[in-house]
Amino acid sequence: MSFFKKLKDRMFRSSDKLGEGLEALIAAPDPAPAAPEKSGLLARLIPSAEAPRRVMDDAMLESLEEVLIAADMGVQTATRLAANIAEGRFGKRISTAELRSALADEITRIMTPVAKPLPLYPQKPQVVLVVGVNGSGKTTTIGKLASQFKAAGKSVVIAAGDTFRAAAVEQLQVWGNRAGVPVLTAPEGSDPASLAFDAFTRARAEGADLLLIDTAGRLQNRQDLMEELSKIVRVIRKVDPAAPHNTLLVLDATTGQNALNQVEIFRKIADVSGLVMTKLDGTAKGGVLVALADKFGLPIHAIGLGEQIDDLSPFDPQDFARALVGQID
Repeated sequence: MSFFKKLKDRMFRSSDKLGEGLEALIAAPDPAPAAPEKSGLLARLIPSAEAPRRVMDDAMLESLEEVLIAADMGVQTATRLAANIAEGRFGKRISTAELRSALADEITRIMTPVAKPLPLYPQKPQVVLVVGVNGSGKTTTIGKLASQFKAAGKSVVIAAGDTFRAAAVEQLQVWGNRAGVPVLTAPEGSDPASLAFDAFTRARAEGADLLLIDTAGRLQNRQDLMEELSKIVRVIRKVDPAAPHNTLLVLDATTGQNALNQVEIFRKIADVSGLVMTKLDGTAKGGVLVALADKFGLPIHAIGLGEQIDDLSPFDPQDFARALVGQID
């Protein structure tokens, strides 16, 4: 199954919601005078079968902004998208298909600069610190990344650094067993920084290519979380001053605009270098990814569309944009 088809099939809630909004927008009463009706022989020879069209005017643009905001793109991004679409089209009649195409092009333009795979460096091990709130799909993402890197011939070590949640540790162990990747654990409530240090020491001794470190995500006590993450970074930098080489923030698409707040918080707590968006298959809020790209410009390394190993896919901006607006392949 192609990435676009998978996106289209699984992002149905987002694409249906946005697509229905665009169709309703074009179908709304058009204040502009309609073209003269054909009559006589011409009408019989050229039957009217054109798709509905509407003049792009201020009222339509205001409605378009409302549709985009409802799709979780946020006020600023929605306003910018609508203004860009209006360029060269204002005062002209436009169909739903043309509006979808124009919107997909604008979304692609915003998303293309941030669509970047996770960079791989020559350092061994390359340390990838993974952060995010509990329940965001962080643990599953680590397991999928480990499995994919292992399948690509890389040696991987996982550190189960969320030592306060037994379920997170058990989930990582399941993924580790499935992928043949060692998962280092510590007793519940242990110091995550100590575990990270031990994992780094082992990964380096074994010549591992990648060390993936899970972390806690208890935002209700930000100060504790900040101190915990800072300690992990300080400890691993004793071994490698350049570590962590990547800090991935995992976001849950179902949280909608709250994802923007999470990026703000984790950029202060940790030096976030890239994003992974999960659960795009279970939400009508996929538009928030556009808002994230527009506001922060952080690299988007991958998106999650389900629970299977191949459901974490590299981010393709054009396919994402087309799926989001409901375009047909």
